[in-house]
Amino acid sequence: MSRATAPRTVLVTGAAKRLGREIALALAQAGWQVAVHYRDSKADAIKTVADCAALSGACAHFDADLGDEVAVRGLLPRVIERFGQVHAVVNSAALFEHDSAASFSFEIMAKHLRCNTGAAIVLAQALHQHRVATTGEAPASGVVVNLLDQKLWNQNPDFFSYTLSKAALEAANTMLALALAPQLRVVGVAPGLTLTSHLLSDEKFQQLHALSPLGRSSTADDVAATVWHAISTDRPTLRHPAGRDAQAIAAIERITRGNFRLLERLFPQIGRVLKINQLDTITDDVIEAAASTLITS
Repeated sequence: MSRATAPRTVLVTGAAKRLGREIALALAQAGWQVAVHYRDSKADAIKTVADCAALSGACAHFDADLGDEVAVRGLLPRVIERFGQVHAVVNSAALFEHDSAASFSFEIMAKHLRCNTGAAIVLAQALHQHRVATTGEAPASGVVVNLLDQKLWNQNPDFFSYTLSKAALEAANTMLALALAPQLRVVGVAPGLTLTSHLLSDEKFQQLHALSPLGRSSTADDVAATVWHAISTDRPTLRHPAGRDAQAIAAIERITRGNFRLLERLFPQIGRVLKINQLDTITDDVIEAAASTLITS
């Protein structure tokens, strides 16, 4: 990973341990100043900060209960006070408590929605307000990455409320991308089975890991590299002076119909159309032109 050209700051929630820690370390290695969020794991957070600081210099830890709206709304201002500016938020923290259709209750659903959905939305809202106050209407001056879950596209009925909260976050991801453009890019990353837990034996984890078409599921390094790419890349945004963001996204959805292979073919063609016509904005017309090259090629 190449290092950021100038110090930029990212808040990574749930960064004291597990996947959040790996993401924090990868971003620190790329030169980002990392604000390490934790709830209760202070000793782990201090270690993550020390390891990140050895890679990129200034890093710090911040505690907050993501189920408490007041605490969540106070989190980004504390990070801004420490670092001056924040350029990205990675919503990695998640409540992951088991329930089922039989044991479901309003209480456990609300608990998951507060932590896994509401907190991510509030932090995106806060980053948008901060970037507008800092850079005005400059496009793509910040980015939010929301950690989703491949479970949304490979449904099973366990962890019922957790899955509902991630489904709500996936919907919010699209709405936030539309609502907070052009100042923020909002990206979703949906890892497969990545790290084991006390709920799985090593043998069962390896069995599940091998069920992927590739013979292995995502690793922590895979996910961290994907997040790094999402917050570091400078992609054209879905925007139009007449506000036709929704039309552009609708055109992509209509053409690809959820076919990821077609999506992978479409985006390089969009890039070529932009380059040939010396454009920097993806519109529905650009998408239609790119799609026509797929049909004729």
